Amino acid sequence: MKELETIVTEAERARASGKAAALATVVSIEGSAYRLPGARMLIVDGQWIAGSISGGCLEDDVVLRAGEAIARNEALVTTYDTTRDDDIVFGVGLGCKGVISVLIEPIRPQNEDVDFVGFAKSCLRDRAAGIAATVIRTHGGVSAQPGSRMLLREGSVVSDIVDADLAAEIRREAQVLSGESSRVVTIALQNGSAQVFVERIEPPAPLLVFGAGHDAMPVVRLAKELGWHVTVIDHRPAYSGSARFPHADRIVVCQPKDVPAQIELSRDTLALVMTHNYLRDLDLLEILLPSAVRYLGLLGPRKRTDQLLADLRERGVQPAAEQLDRLYAPVGLDIGSESPAEVALSILSEMQAVMTRHRGGHLRERKRPIHQPESAAIAAR
Repeated sequence: MKELETIVTEAERARASGKAAALATVVSIEGSAYRLPGARMLIVDGQWIAGSISGGCLEDDVVLRAGEAIARNEALVTTYDTTRDDDIVFGVGLGCKGVISVLIEPIRPQNEDVDFVGFAKSCLRDRAAGIAATVIRTHGGVSAQPGSRMLLREGSVVSDIVDADLAAEIRREAQVLSGESSRVVTIALQNGSAQVFVERIEPPAPLLVFGAGHDAMPVVRLAKELGWHVTVIDHRPAYSGSARFPHADRIVVCQPKDVPAQIELSRDTLALVMTHNYLRDLDLLEILLPSAVRYLGLLGPRKRTDQLLADLRERGVQPAAEQLDRLYAPVGLDIGSESPAEVALSILSEMQAVMTRHRGGHLRERKRPIHQPESAAIAAR
């Protein structure tokens, strides 16, 4: 998410200064690749400015091809095949044994309706999901240019896809994508077919940090490095100033009982309780456990958590199994953390694993592809 935010910022800066710019996007992979579809890099005045589409092996060639796209003022799709055995010597040297297709397109003028940069900016700014469907290739009599697209968000649809039948099918496909990962789809029509990259633009992950102690500071800082939207909540005004948490998007001073009225507890929310106060933690658990938050982390040893849950039951709160499944306590991955920064790394790593449906183990022990989530692997068996 941070990468897309940086690309959008730099792209708008380039447009404002009148510089020639192009956006390169990985739209499909076959086999193994360093980045997934949706990975991007920005080229401005012949220079690689932001983002990446590989481990640094494809970028130089993409910069050259971006010059071609800008000169012709049209999008192009280039494919890199790294499956040959002699690729490490004679090719781009990825060694990933994959076929990677990359869409390279000039940055559109800011006043155009179908503007991916502006669309992505609005999704990030408004913290709202959106879907971008981009034509990659066409076959037969389908009248659509590579790089033409449809942008959908909250009932709003803009498109420069001239083929009405294709546009209608893309809109149906985009509705199916809701909540799923990005992918390339082949749409068959009476007069031909089209390959379309349908991509979900995710808003920044909302993280709620309950507790403004010293150990919350690296959590907030590292979460912002990931591009998340971070809110710090504490009852002490002296601990909750912007000088103490300059990276926080929002600081809320309130008591636990006031949280539901002041904080949105949505199913996308990550919540971390680190107040270091038993009774406050108890009050917060009473509110957060029944809520819709997708992840609830609690700092402290297992024995303390067991006592908190026992005390909640004394209050008449009986957490359901599904609610307890979302409770991570002790919070974090087991990486030998001790210092506040190390603990923050452990916690955020666990949150990232939960969001991407991975288990957080050693990659060298993984038998399946790196980018395949655990749930997909289980479903495939």
